[in-house]
Amino acid sequence: MSTTDSSDSHKSLKERVQHVIDRIRPAVQGDGGDIELVDVVGDTVKIRFHGACHGCPSSTMTLQYGIERNIREKIPEVKAVIPVA
Repeated sequence: MSTTDSSDSHKSLKERVQHVIDRIRPAVQGDGGDIELVDVVGDTVKIRFHGACHGCPSSTMTLQYGIERNIREKIPEVKAVIPVA
């Protein structure tokens, strides 16, 4: 019997965001890039792009329509996801 669901409610917001990013990461890595969770401040998630994602013109769309959408769907208390240098 899995206790994943019950233990998820006890995880910190940062741990839950990291879990979602870990699930997204293989798709980003498949395109030659990577994402790193830098911090969670209040309801804002700060991420950093690496590899092919860093400086890529499509990274803004990846952020808004892929990463941010996934995080906000799974963790409604997150209101924004922003890239940092």
